[in-house]
Amino acid sequence: MRCCAGPGPRGGGALTTLLLTVYTILSKVHSDRNVYPSAGVLFVHVLEREYFKGEFPPYPKPGEISNDPITFNTNLMGYPDRPGWLRYIQRTPYSDGVLYGSPTVENVGKPTVIEITAYNRRTFETARHNLIINIMSAEDFPLPYQAEFFIRNMNVEEMLASEVLGDFLGAVKNVWQPERLNAINITSALDRGGRVPLPINDMKEGVYVMVGADVPFSSCLREVENPQNQLRCSQEMEPSITCDKKFRTQFHIDWCKISLVDNTKQVSTFQEVIRGEGILPDGGEYKPPSDTLKSRDYYSDFLITLAVPSAVALVLFLILAYIMCCRREGVIQLVHHSAIQKSTKELRDMSKNREIAWPLSTLPVFHPVTGEIVPPLHPDNYDNTSMPLMQTQQ
Repeated sequence: MRCCAGPGPRGGGALTTLLLTVYTILSKVHSDRNVYPSAGVLFVHVLEREYFKGEFPPYPKPGEISNDPITFNTNLMGYPDRPGWLRYIQRTPYSDGVLYGSPTVENVGKPTVIEITAYNRRTFETARHNLIINIMSAEDFPLPYQAEFFIRNMNVEEMLASEVLGDFLGAVKNVWQPERLNAINITSALDRGGRVPLPINDMKEGVYVMVGADVPFSSCLREVENPQNQLRCSQEMEPSITCDKKFRTQFHIDWCKISLVDNTKQVSTFQEVIRGEGILPDGGEYKPPSDTLKSRDYYSDFLITLAVPSAVALVLFLILAYIMCCRREGVIQLVHHSAIQKSTKELRDMSKNREIAWPLSTLPVFHPVTGEIVPPLHPDNYDNTSMPLMQTQQ
């Protein structure tokens, strides 16, 4: 009976779970993208804003144009940053992001998963995709002859555009004439210590482009090494290069900063390391050296450590005792102090005995004109409020 019954709530839940699983698998397959760059060759991957706009709700209708600001964050899966050879640039939220770099031989055969997180700065929605980089080995790598050009009128994101980079490689191929020519690496001048240009006349920061070829350098490129051009470069003047006109239509090359590297003339200093089994050979038992260290007598050191500070302390004590006992300058002051104390004691003894003669100021006096005898001023009947201090003469 149950097998013949229609789908109940449990059957609907199972169907919903199955649909969600299928949707998750399809979404994961859709979000993962595989690329196959070659080692030693420039890798460029553009993060297009139009590709991620459909990931943010509300979804745009057919024919509707959305211009939301979108920024990207790129990192190696499980790590906060990207691999050392991979760089990322995005000027504004309204421009595409670019991943670029030159893969190394050490990463050949190891898939590198880059997590790309897109942020919609208007709705604050996010979308995450995975970029799987499968680095392949290049049969014709490394190219022995490498030249690095400095282009003054370009930014790195402008140079990374496929059509611009193709035009530059075509111009280099015309003046070099190689059979194989590849772009090896691109570096912004800011990464080499350059300054941020002023916003005057639409100035550019400059970009370094390294290319490799399988044939020696042409005579046009060798003109940079002429003594005349080297002298002009030392005087900060433009050197005279015959093939400069083939670049001037679109690219302004700084010929004083060109670098030519011939790997065929470089002597390899690599020494092959012979790895053993990891077990040290048996050297027998350890035998300490026969000459033992002689015992050292520390008695003299002990005496020096104690005798020198003790002698210094004794000398300082004798000097202080001489100054305090034999060079005293307060003997006279002590005699004066004793005399003052003696006089003070006599005065106190005199003040205790009041039965003495009155002073002359209290004896009877006479008037100098009349000859009249004036009674003395006795302290008992003396009124200091009515009597003047001195009797006025008449």
